[in-house]
Amino acid sequence: MTTQASPDAISGSTAVLHGEQNVVNTVLQFTSKARSRIDACVDYTRPSLAVEIEQLREAFLDAKRRGVRLRYVTEITEDNVDYCKELLKLVDELRHIEGIKGNFYISETEYIAPATFHEKGKPASWIIYSNAKEIIEHQQQFVFDSFWSRAIPAEQKIKEIEEGIIRYETRIVEDPNQIIEEISRLTANSNELSTCLTLGGMQYSYNYFFEIKKKLLEKQRQGKHKGIRYITKIEKDNIDLVKTFMNSGIQIRHVKNLPPMSFGVSDKEMSATIEKMEGGKKIQSLLISNEPSYINHYNTIFNELWKDGIDAVNRIKDIEAGLDTANIEIIQNPKEGIERAWSYLKTSRSNVSVLFPTANAFSCQINMGLLQLLKEATEQRGVQIRILIPASEQIMRIINEAMTICPLVDFRIAEEKLHTQITLVLIDNEHCMIVELKDDTRDSSYTAAGLSTYSNSKSIILSYASIFEILWKQNELYEQLKIHDKMQREFIDVAAHELRTPIQPILGLTQVLQSAMKKDNNASNIRYQELLDPIVRNVKRLQQLTEDILDVTKIESQSLQLKKELLNINEVISSVLVDYGTNIKKIHGGITNTNAKIALNSKDDVFVMADRSRLYQVFANLLNNAIKFTEEGSITITVQRTHDINEEAVVSIKDTGAGIDAEILPRLFSRFTTKSQTSGTGLGLFISKGIVEAHGGRMWAENNKGSKGATFSFSLPIVKEE
Repeated sequence: MTTQASPDAISGSTAVLHGEQNVVNTVLQFTSKARSRIDACVDYTRPSLAVEIEQLREAFLDAKRRGVRLRYVTEITEDNVDYCKELLKLVDELRHIEGIKGNFYISETEYIAPATFHEKGKPASWIIYSNAKEIIEHQQQFVFDSFWSRAIPAEQKIKEIEEGIIRYETRIVEDPNQIIEEISRLTANSNELSTCLTLGGMQYSYNYFFEIKKKLLEKQRQGKHKGIRYITKIEKDNIDLVKTFMNSGIQIRHVKNLPPMSFGVSDKEMSATIEKMEGGKKIQSLLISNEPSYINHYNTIFNELWKDGIDAVNRIKDIEAGLDTANIEIIQNPKEGIERAWSYLKTSRSNVSVLFPTANAFSCQINMGLLQLLKEATEQRGVQIRILIPASEQIMRIINEAMTICPLVDFRIAEEKLHTQITLVLIDNEHCMIVELKDDTRDSSYTAAGLSTYSNSKSIILSYASIFEILWKQNELYEQLKIHDKMQREFIDVAAHELRTPIQPILGLTQVLQSAMKKDNNASNIRYQELLDPIVRNVKRLQQLTEDILDVTKIESQSLQLKKELLNINEVISSVLVDYGTNIKKIHGGITNTNAKIALNSKDDVFVMADRSRLYQVFANLLNNAIKFTEEGSITITVQRTHDINEEAVVSIKDTGAGIDAEILPRLFSRFTTKSQTSGTGLGLFISKGIVEAHGGRMWAENNKGSKGATFSFSLPIVKEE
């Protein structure tokens, strides 16, 4: 059976071929006609076919012998890991991606897609073939390249499987279609699934994942899955949708005040978003993680909400009967609201959680006698009390004083960016008080506060409790991350210093050996010198990397030492140009054939107070980059004065090269930002920016408007002439 599209729609033909032999013949013809590349994206069942079916195996080997580059991405599992090891011998590069579905192969001129289902050890029963240019380009650029960039090396995944390693990672996904793929994979791979969704999230789940969940529910009926649970807010508008989910077998409970996020958690992974997804709108940003701490945390939140949620059947009955069980009281008088909160605190029995909006709000409560109240609750009644306060300049002093009076109270400082306008008080999981902050400049809580809200609704209390827990544990994780980051920086610093020690003797002795051999230029010595050249070149690269790492640690720890002196910027630039020559051939140990002309455009001498060697380093880095990406054309260096109140010297290096890749432009001055796979560590611009900022200047870059290339600029304060 063959179908052909209209020539006006697609240039080329597309056909569906049936029969195992037709499938094999199509694959063989496809591989034999490939001239430069074959890209394969297949599910976990295909590696065995490529290895076991002799014709397919020989076709891959023949293509490889002809110089065809074979890239192969699949899901590597415990079941197919041995086949994947064999496959590594057949292809140029093999990568792993979790949960890949479907199969297709692309060459420079053709596209084939075998059927997903096949008998074990046998090829598919039908295949799609196309040589339509539009299809090939779409599958290459938007499908295969997307999978390939997200996949990991096969060797890494094989090692993880064989050594029983679980690769933990937490990441942010910001492509709406990729988010759908990730949630689909998380759902399909789950053995149990718990989901907390907003109203819009329910529609989103139905639009994109309902069919997958029906398959999971079928597995549950077969005893192969533990089931699916939903928590959501059930209203009149979504009753029909809730009933659809319930009729399929999903368990649902109603929570009136949901946490400020939607999240799903399985036995293996979790995902979360703060977006509302009105009308089933696609998610734009998703947090996804397989780290046990995240999974356990969100499981705990879900189970607490589930435990006190209202069964969907009962909630629907209440709605259809016109009933509403919300229990909320608005207290207009600020004094009455604060005294109500204190009365519950005085009678607390087990636990109290308080979130203050500011250090001043906490200080005002201390002035009213709060600490004595907390002391009595913890020491006389054994109440567990936790207090969370945003960071500020005076907060540590206030907390240290409070801890001397109330040593049993657990105080924690939240991130400074946590800005709220409420004091949240949760008592014994029975009472919830929210006090509005109207004017934080006042020295009395009665005059600073506005409306208060009280509720004893279980759903409201647990919703706010979950928010408090998230903030509390986020702070704990943040502190752990700071410790980890400090340890990491210290380790890198020590490692770089340790690397520096052996590098110098290796480089020195190798160069001595080279010099000795040059004196006796026999054939044997010439051969040995050729072997020593790459050693010297790579040791120098390692030496530069070590120095860069040390510079990075100094910049991040703000310990960069500067030996400032009065300098003429033009003289520093000229010295760089003299050292490098007008036609630079060697850059970072590599070779460039640039024919770019370099010109310095500066009319007047400009003096700054700066570290000569560091300023040299900045300019050399920027010049290196310009030369590296400018094969021909020009590189123009300009030094200008600004005439603002704060006079600055602005140095600009403008080239006519390839320009800055749009993908890396937003993070250009971050660590390890580079598109090069063969040279460069992506540290140069980060270090240069750090050096300039340490001098009180700034650095920026942009692609040239209306012409090729880019312009990198930095400024330094000018020393005014006497």
